[in-house]
This record gives sequence, C-alpha cells and structure tokens, in this order.
Amino acid sequence: MHSHHRIDWEDLRFVLAVAEANSLAAAARVLGVNHTTVLRRVGSFEQKLGVRLFDRLPSGYTLTAGGEELLAVARQMAETVTELERRLTGQDLRLEGSLRITTTDTLMASILPSILAAFQQRHPGVLLEVSTSNALANLSHRDADVAIRPAVDSPDALVGRRIASVAFAVYASPAYLRERGLASIEKINYANERWIGLGDALASTSVARWMRATLSSPAVLLCDSLVTAREAAAAGIGLTALPCYLGDTTAGLVRVGPPVVEMTRELWLLTHEDLRRTARVSAFSEFAGQALAKQRPLLEGHLPLERSR
Repeated sequence: MHSHHRIDWEDLRFVLAVAEANSLAAAARVLGVNHTTVLRRVGSFEQKLGVRLFDRLPSGYTLTAGGEELLAVARQMAETVTELERRLTGQDLRLEGSLRITTTDTLMASILPSILAAFQQRHPGVLLEVSTSNALANLSHRDADVAIRPAVDSPDALVGRRIASVAFAVYASPAYLRERGLASIEKINYANERWIGLGDALASTSVARWMRATLSSPAVLLCDSLVTAREAAAAGIGLTALPCYLGDTTAGLVRVGPPVVEMTRELWLLTHEDLRRTARVSAFSEFAGQALAKQRPLLEGHLPLERSR
C-alpha cells in the first residue's frame, strides 16, 4: 500500500458507524459526536483512500461497491480485534495443550481431585496428566510442569509458593480402639499399641523418622505409601500417622491425639522458572493456589470440634 492508501483506524470507526446506521445523524448519535465531525472523518477517509465509499442519496448514505468490499473486510477485522481483546482479558481464554502435574498419592486421595475437576470445567481444552510418584519429579528436566507436594522448603531453580503448613497426626479405626478397650483416646500410650509402619520407599520422610524415634516395638505391617497405610488403619490393623488432610477426610478413622509438631511439613506449589509464563501453567498455578489456600484449615489440622473426639 502506498502511504496515501494507509488506512486510518480512527476514521474507519466513523465509516463503519455510518454504514451501520445509513445516516450521518444516526451515526453521530451512536458515536456521541456531532454530525459535522462524522462528515469530516468520512470525507477524509475517502480522500486518503481515493475511493468513494458512499452514495449520498436523499434516502441516506448507501454504500458503493467499493464501500461494500471495504466494509466486509473491516467488519471481519473489527471482530478479530474484539475477539483478541476478549481473549487477552481472559474471559474467553481457550487454553489448550497438556499440563503435567506431579503430586502425592495422599493429595490425590483427598483434596486435589475436586480442584482438578473445577479447573477442567473452566478450561476443557487442557489435558491434565497427573503423576503421583513419591519421588520429587524433576521439573528442571520437564518431567512435570507443576509440582504440588509437601516439602521442607522450596527446591532450587523452582518458583512457587508455600500454600500452608501440613499437619500430621496419629489415626486409628473405631474398631481398633474398641478392641483395645481404649474409651479415652487421650490416655493412649503409643508404645503399647500395634503400628502400621512405612517401608524403605518412605524411610526418609518426616513420618517415618518420627515413628522410628517414638515407637519401641517393630511395626506389624509396613506400607510403601501413606494411602496404603490409611487403608490398613481403617481395617483395624493398628495405628498409623497420616497427614490430617487425608486422615480427617477418611470416614473410617479417628484422630488420636493432637497433631505431632515434629512431622509438620509445608505444602508447596512449584513450577520451573522458564515455564511459569506459559498461559496454561500460570492459569493452573493461579487457580490451584487459590483453591488450595481455601483448604488451609484442613491442611493445618484445625478440626471442627465434633471430629476431634
């Protein structure tokens, strides 16, 4: 396009208004200006393009063939611009692609699924891939885009936020307590009870360390996952220690004693430095961060009174 054919977007708004309204006066009302302004802008637009866009008829302004053509394109462009604005403001942000999340089996067995469900309703174009290995997935190598897990602190090269502290407590099934004749939970002497312990895979966790330090006799059953330990405890095999978000949401378990300070962890939501700017990663981190923060009382072990016998 030569410079004298350059389209002036501001003028184009006036042309569009006249074409829609078929009259200068109506267009002026829509645009909130007086009709001489509209006349001037349309005239200058026609002059710059060297094309007559309107036939000025007694019945009003009607488009010439050139005007029709210009308008068809201009309308498309206007729609594209509106769509772009809408997408940028996020009302219509169609996020697409896959998003890999690494988390723990205990979070997937408790509070995370409903958060993932709510996110997917909002962004159906995103395929969530969830991995629940207990090993900290290597975000630097892109094994995952987002990690949601209890840790002592944020690993290097990862950015993220601490959501809450994670409380742990001892749990038992009502059947186990009845069998042991323990009417008053407060009087339990941990050393005398049967315990469900954690195997090698979890030996380095705060839970396993606390159990080793506290219990004199060996466990009656070893598990390689806290979700498995929960199932065993619910079956009445013995006591076990669990994160409160898991134990307190399990119908067949009762919390025995207050949360144990030595087992406390922090819940982190982490992503790799280079990734946090991609739309689906930041949208998910934002969404999950807010949803998890709402669960803080559960994560931090604040029980409603009727559950804490």
